[in-house]
Amino acid sequence: MTDFVIRPPQQASVAVSGGQARFPIRRVFCVGRNYAAHAREMGKDPEREPPFFFTKPADAIVPAEGSVPYPPLTGNLHHEIELVVAIGKAGANVSSARALDLVWGYGVGVDLTRRDLQDVAKRMSRPWDWSKAFDASGPCGPLQPVAETGHLSQGEIWLKVNGETRQQGDLADLIWPVGDVIAYLSEAVVLEPGDLIFTGTPAGVGALQVGDAVTAGIERLGEIAFTIGTP
Repeated sequence: MTDFVIRPPQQASVAVSGGQARFPIRRVFCVGRNYAAHAREMGKDPEREPPFFFTKPADAIVPAEGSVPYPPLTGNLHHEIELVVAIGKAGANVSSARALDLVWGYGVGVDLTRRDLQDVAKRMSRPWDWSKAFDASGPCGPLQPVAETGHLSQGEIWLKVNGETRQQGDLADLIWPVGDVIAYLSEAVVLEPGDLIFTGTPAGVGALQVGDAVTAGIERLGEIAFTIGTP
């Protein structure tokens, strides 16, 4: 047994649908601007340029239920509904044709973003970490095994705040579909079991306030619901 000088942190994990088992989280990769309409609303050209990625800490992934705290250092917290891909097999330099073989399952997640901090980072050509990688920045519903859902290339994706639809799109609108995202990412890093990939968000991102009720879902994966709690 390894003799650590402090107690190791608890293994980050996310629930699996239909039981008590959990999926251990190794790393979290997120794709930026992967829907054309969202790229436009962020003031960017939606042409199919190579995808880019940012990361979140594994323990930033929290259950998409109950109360999720409003984070510090922001007055402009935004919601971004996303399809989450759970990697179950290792792979490097994987082709798009074989990339889906690495998938263990799928889930519904929200990439919470401190938009004001992100805007400052963009203007000053700084990293996005402070705007994307904060505590509880990735509420995620239970994962569902691909054996039960099949691979998802189309289907409605949506998010509501206090019953009002904010985001609505279709997985078919992904600029880079799941297989391509996995293949491209595997050129840069060796993907390993336990990695999660947030695949991008459709248009309609907007601000959240303390007390807001968020509901969201993806066709064939069900719904999640949580409330924005006090800081």
